[in-house]
Amino acid sequence: MPLPSDPNRVIIFDTTLRDGEQSPGCSMNLGEKLEMARALADLGVDVIEAGFPIASPGDFESVREIARQVQGPIIAGLARCNPADIDRAAEALREAARPRIHVFLATSAIHREFKLRMTPEEVVKRAVEGVQRARERCEDVEFSPEDAARTELDFLAEVVERVIEAGATTLNIPDTVGYAVPQHYAAIIRHLKQHVRGIERCVLSVHCHNDLGLAVANSLAALLEGARQVECTINGIGERAGNTALEEIVMALRTRHDFFGLTTGINTKLLYPVSRKLSLITGNPVQRNKAIVGQNAFAHEAGIHQDGLLKERSTYEIMKPEDVGIPRTELVLGKHSGRHALKQRVIDLGYHLTDEQLNRVFEEFKKLADKKKEIYDGDIEALAENQLQTATGNIWTLIGFTSTAGTGSQTSAAVSLKHQDGTIHRDAAVGNGPIDALIKAINRITGVPVRVVDYRVRSVTQDMDALGEATIEIEFNGKRSRARAVSLDIVEASALAYLEVVNRVASRQLRDRLKPTDNVPTEVVPAS
Repeated sequence: MPLPSDPNRVIIFDTTLRDGEQSPGCSMNLGEKLEMARALADLGVDVIEAGFPIASPGDFESVREIARQVQGPIIAGLARCNPADIDRAAEALREAARPRIHVFLATSAIHREFKLRMTPEEVVKRAVEGVQRARERCEDVEFSPEDAARTELDFLAEVVERVIEAGATTLNIPDTVGYAVPQHYAAIIRHLKQHVRGIERCVLSVHCHNDLGLAVANSLAALLEGARQVECTINGIGERAGNTALEEIVMALRTRHDFFGLTTGINTKLLYPVSRKLSLITGNPVQRNKAIVGQNAFAHEAGIHQDGLLKERSTYEIMKPEDVGIPRTELVLGKHSGRHALKQRVIDLGYHLTDEQLNRVFEEFKKLADKKKEIYDGDIEALAENQLQTATGNIWTLIGFTSTAGTGSQTSAAVSLKHQDGTIHRDAAVGNGPIDALIKAINRITGVPVRVVDYRVRSVTQDMDALGEATIEIEFNGKRSRARAVSLDIVEASALAYLEVVNRVASRQLRDRLKPTDNVPTEVVPAS
């Protein structure tokens, strides 16, 4: 990527779909990744790191489809400094209008000794060869010395200088394990700028983890020393304690422009909607006191604060809620609302639905409107997410169910499922509660006994007749899969969510029976 024409412009590199997805419980399917990528493009991020193509066939497909379908941002794919990784990334990015290959190699003494078992000379050689190979396949190449914050400064400077000579256009300095503190991290950036020849030809980037709660502070300290790209994620999700939170870094620069004098290309009014979208997709709610997008971020309970706000909002608010997209009022839809009003609200909430998906949302909306007096944004978001979540061509479809439960009585459930061949299957089971009985009945019909490892329910909105959202995570043959569904009946939502993951397992089993085993790369997960 060429240097920005404005030296005060900060490049926002979003790695929600790569590093963020490595956060436990945050895995996404292809449809969800595409929806998030489109939302990130609308948000105005400069670079989307779409995945790690060699990690798995699913990651490769995700990067390839995002490269094909998402326009605007640079689309990056991650690769270790070895030929197979780099070639796989190049293939996944082949149809991207603006591709970037992001190569990395660990440089710290602890990684050289225990993980790589390589000498410093071997590390330099491998890094240079990796960048050269990537540059032969792509003009835009980023290099990351993994665990840079714990690497000897002189050796780090040597590696960085050599990869610049090899053709790297962006240099990323990761604090891979969240070890740095602001003064320490700023000193690393300052040392590299002072001692590395040719560094002025590259964009200097930072990638900070939040193990000590300092990811945003470290990133801001680096920007003051001349870094001009920040690698971050929506809601700060990522390995362990997460990454630099995109919404926090962007609003810090905007709110304190008087101090930093830096700008981004982010449409801040979409920060809250995109945060909500990710939370709905992953099933991981944002903590109430989360900066910028948390439920309490603009809530005031103390009487002194409330009095001050009524007189002048700036007494206790340094940002306006509407500046980050938190709505003051919601458009309330009802059973008399038409398709056009619903479509516009779906678009306003940041969803990209096909006509077929929108038609199904409208059908569910009308059913819901007959049961609820008012339908809120949260309901519309849940219906839209439900369509994005549900796979087409499922092997099993829920026809109906009944369940019985009560004090002193045995809980049971009877289920009717339709197979894709058109046959109807019915069975019943008893269990420790209606959900347990329902799951056992589904297992008896489908013959796909999976282990539930996580189960959560929550209300989508706050009213008594709110939609209930059920999220179920299962494990089968050592692999985990997660799905969610919404309904006014949380038992039905639970059945739909569980049936979705059962369908995924059944589809995978069917493919395995019909196709010969492919030679696919071993699944790998990067640390940086």
